[in-house]
Amino acid sequence: MNTENHKYTNRLSMERSPYLLQHAHNPVDWFPWEDEAFKKAEAENKLIFLSIGYSTCHWCHVMEKESFEDEEVAQLMNRVFVSIKVDREERPDLDSVYMDIAMLLNKRGGWPLNLILTPGRKPFYAATYIPKDSSASGGGMLKLIPKVQSVWKDRPEEVQAAAENILQALKNNNMETQNNLPVKLSGQQFDSIKAAAFNDLKKRYDAKYGGFNLQPKFPQPQNLLFLLRHYKNTDDSLSLTMVENTLLKMRAGGIYDHIGYGFHRYSTDRQWTLPHFEKMLYDQAMLILAYTETWQLTGNRSFRQTAEDVIEYVLRDMRSPEGGFYSAEDADSEGEEGKFYLWDYNEFANLIGRSGLDAEKYAGLFNMKDGGNYTDEASGRKPGDNILFLDPEKNNGAPEADYEAVRSLLFKEREGRVHPHKDDKILTDWNGLMIFALARAAWIFDEPKYYEAAETAARFLLNEMKGPDGSLLHSYRLGESGTLGMIDDYAFFIRGLLELYRAGFKTSYVEQAALLTEYAGNHFEDNTNGGYFQSDSLQTDLLIRKKSMMDNAVPSGNSLMFENLMQLFKLTGRAEYRAAAEGILRTLGDELSSYPSAFTTLLSALDYSGKDGREIVVVGEPDAAAEFIKEINSRFQSGTVVLLKTPETAVALKKLASYTAYYSLPEGRKAAVYVCTDFTCKAPVFTVEDLR
Repeated sequence: MNTENHKYTNRLSMERSPYLLQHAHNPVDWFPWEDEAFKKAEAENKLIFLSIGYSTCHWCHVMEKESFEDEEVAQLMNRVFVSIKVDREERPDLDSVYMDIAMLLNKRGGWPLNLILTPGRKPFYAATYIPKDSSASGGGMLKLIPKVQSVWKDRPEEVQAAAENILQALKNNNMETQNNLPVKLSGQQFDSIKAAAFNDLKKRYDAKYGGFNLQPKFPQPQNLLFLLRHYKNTDDSLSLTMVENTLLKMRAGGIYDHIGYGFHRYSTDRQWTLPHFEKMLYDQAMLILAYTETWQLTGNRSFRQTAEDVIEYVLRDMRSPEGGFYSAEDADSEGEEGKFYLWDYNEFANLIGRSGLDAEKYAGLFNMKDGGNYTDEASGRKPGDNILFLDPEKNNGAPEADYEAVRSLLFKEREGRVHPHKDDKILTDWNGLMIFALARAAWIFDEPKYYEAAETAARFLLNEMKGPDGSLLHSYRLGESGTLGMIDDYAFFIRGLLELYRAGFKTSYVEQAALLTEYAGNHFEDNTNGGYFQSDSLQTDLLIRKKSMMDNAVPSGNSLMFENLMQLFKLTGRAEYRAAAEGILRTLGDELSSYPSAFTTLLSALDYSGKDGREIVVVGEPDAAAEFIKEINSRFQSGTVVLLKTPETAVALKKLASYTAYYSLPEGRKAAVYVCTDFTCKAPVFTVEDLR
């Protein structure tokens, strides 16, 4: 990245996005996504070169260095194109639409995502990384640009026709399906779909090293969360084995940062040893959830320790002074992928030896080799450095007794290095996931500081990212918020707010969740076919308005909205929430039965309507109720909502959930617990033993 000797400055220098600012001094005459660019393209009959990426994307950096910083390439681009840069993390709705086009044309996608559009914004070419010069895998920028220019000049009608065909195919692929499932939130049909999802995961499961598929290997924590629920509902021990083995092997592997904590994006090998080094906030949030819940279910201390260590990393390195959470840390530092995380054998041995510890022992513990154990992902080159990982054959993943002393020593030394770039924008959706994870860890671990961190982040979002009309904004940086919120912003933040209620029983969080759900219903919900569109009805600059139903790197916004709606229905008793949840199932059609393992978040949320879904109402004085809450918190209970009615909360709770007025405390009792299914309750219990 060109960060000094700024010979050039383009329009991106006025933007807030770290990714756009990385390109602000390219010789390419970049525009942000704005009307000025489109007007220029139409007025001059120029094609549009659209390039989408994000600031911690390794191959985005490579293409920038090779092509966008190159004057020869830039001159060609400036002559032929109106060039537009988009930060996919600021505009995931745009990225999603154009990624669909790349998949249509090439059957593959990735970043940087580069497309060529007609002056009317209709795409006809898509590619990912494009080198400057031609390579064995395809043409480079120097050949591509003149070729495209010639076709546009000589046969524009063919280009326009191709673009129209692509656009029509895009629309056909995104048509809302009709209802192919009975609108019923429980029963054998959903049990069979869950079983099919489990069987698919079982087929793809790597029994030796954990995870799914062979390589590259992504954490996929939503699948692990589903398997925990499958185990709880079916007693199928393989479900739990798959989760435990995966989490332990990941914790032992190089995908985990053993020195500063936190997980890297994915592993390029089967064993989890060789990571792609970027760290994403959403991965940390989802993995905190997976490790926390697995500890709750198994009691294995390793899972709790890993969750707590990841939280330590997030609170130390990824939290802004205002209390929000930054987006990501780069894979690269000083122009090299992984340099911050790698160790020369002699450097390591000398450092450990000077401390009086056994350098050879700890080099062995971390699988270090004198000639290095690390292979560069892109080039296959072995630079002689080491990535630290524990023995993947050890199932417990537990370090040796002196591990912390060594880790602290290495951490202090590493802090003196040049750190990777940190993308310091704050995104509402990813912050919502982190609030969710911290709040859940707070009540499962009984750790107030996690609750305080989640509350602080929620207050930040409510103060800075919520508009006067009740809408959410998507992105914040340098004191400014911008970009209309998308359904993930609403779904993930509502989920965080509901988990904050579960952790601290402040009814204001349910009230805020209800208000955001109301806005989402008015601006995102498809009243004809059900479900929620990705973009706000006020967003007018998209080729199509699409729905995203399947889980990807993060859970589907529609799936989390389903869980939110079912929780709100159980918390408040208001039938309109259940009806909106039914609409999400209606829009899925037969996709849910055809590709069940792509919907594991939704399948997990079905527990709120299944036989194990419960409403638990605790009534009493706060101190007396606390022992009941502690007992409830100790149990893994998927699909359960908990309400706390104390003298202080009774009035607000009645306003929020009128049915709670009927739950009273018998005379002479300090606390009572009502355990209910579909609002039909058993007789209250008055002791922890009876509650068990």
